[in-house]
Amino acid sequence: MKVLVLAGGFPQIKLIEELKKRGYFVILADFNEEPVAKKYCDKYYRESTLDVAAIKKIAQDENVDFLITACTDQALLTVAKVSEELNLPCYIDYKTALNVTNKQYMKDVFVKNNISTAKHIIMEKFDETKIKDFSYPMIVKPVDCNSSKGVIKVFNIEEMKSAFEMDIKLSRTKTAIIEEFIDGPELTVDVYVENGIANVLSVSISDKINDADKFVIYRTRWPALITDELLEKIRFTAQQIADSFNLKNSPMLIQMITDTKKVFVLEFSARTGGGVKYSLIQKASGFDVINAVIDLTIGNNVHYEKSAPESKFLSNVFVYCKPGIFNRLEGFDELKQKNIISDYYLFKWKGAEFDSVSNSGDRVVGFTVQADTVEDIKEKYDYTLRKIKVLDINGNDMMRHDLLEELDFETI
Repeated sequence: MKVLVLAGGFPQIKLIEELKKRGYFVILADFNEEPVAKKYCDKYYRESTLDVAAIKKIAQDENVDFLITACTDQALLTVAKVSEELNLPCYIDYKTALNVTNKQYMKDVFVKNNISTAKHIIMEKFDETKIKDFSYPMIVKPVDCNSSKGVIKVFNIEEMKSAFEMDIKLSRTKTAIIEEFIDGPELTVDVYVENGIANVLSVSISDKINDADKFVIYRTRWPALITDELLEKIRFTAQQIADSFNLKNSPMLIQMITDTKKVFVLEFSARTGGGVKYSLIQKASGFDVINAVIDLTIGNNVHYEKSAPESKFLSNVFVYCKPGIFNRLEGFDELKQKNIISDYYLFKWKGAEFDSVSNSGDRVVGFTVQADTVEDIKEKYDYTLRKIKVLDINGNDMMRHDLLEELDFETI
């Protein structure tokens, strides 16, 4: 039995490991020469996961039983497209995959189905007259990128024009979306849709670096301390989305903004969260979303039963770097042995070069802290930040300590 896995980032390591436990010969395709998941697969192709023709040829040449990916939007679109063309199993059809990976289609469905979202407009060529009724600040982003690539906050027309020009270049369809900025805490809602019913697995807060025009997540905090009323609105919105996109059995990742009374959907995807979100979901709800995706793909039934969380408070923390060439980590193994951190996750390989912090793909490593009291998790977090380093080829600490702010769990 053969399977073709698309994308070689950290989440695919867990996916590959679970597939091999089931006896599959795992073939990996990724654009990078040395992706972190490469050493876990049985065979590797250096190929863009966005190149449908190339991926289809690999699938045909290798006579794979199915294609799969996890935690990545654009690769999911390729999986759905190739699976449909080769009549291979997939938990999502191509039309739905297109709707949930392209922000233009997504926003159209939101508006059609009265799902609250930011006031927006989609353009291929910039036309200032079309945003004359919009209020600054605004957000500009490509319609078809992920990992926060090209997401820019602008405060005036000059910044708008510059951001739009950049995002058109980033977009494969040469299209960008402009939307009004909504101020408030950003919630990440992880969902499993079972037989059309949206089950909320976790609601967490996404903390982003303190940069006026960037939207790069450096930390996730679970649980989001919200009212029962707000939780019901989140559940209602999750069900609206599942119904509107005709999702029957699928994971969902929803990004929302709240003003504490209402929720607004920024965007969503029919996948689990990136990075190590699969781990937080399992710790918080007991649901193994990686194995669920495998089972859904091959046609097995997946039933969700909530279980008690491992800890009352959890946080995934992501580390970014100053410009330089990454060599090794310091302090992480010792902290894991002492149970100060429950785990850590290396996203980049030795020799990876860093320039700036522009999107979530620039993370070098992440770690998890968990405890049953706010005081204990804060103590573990603070201790970890004092002990860890990311060393460059000259032995200097290249970690951006300045981006990691104080940890707290305030009520929304």
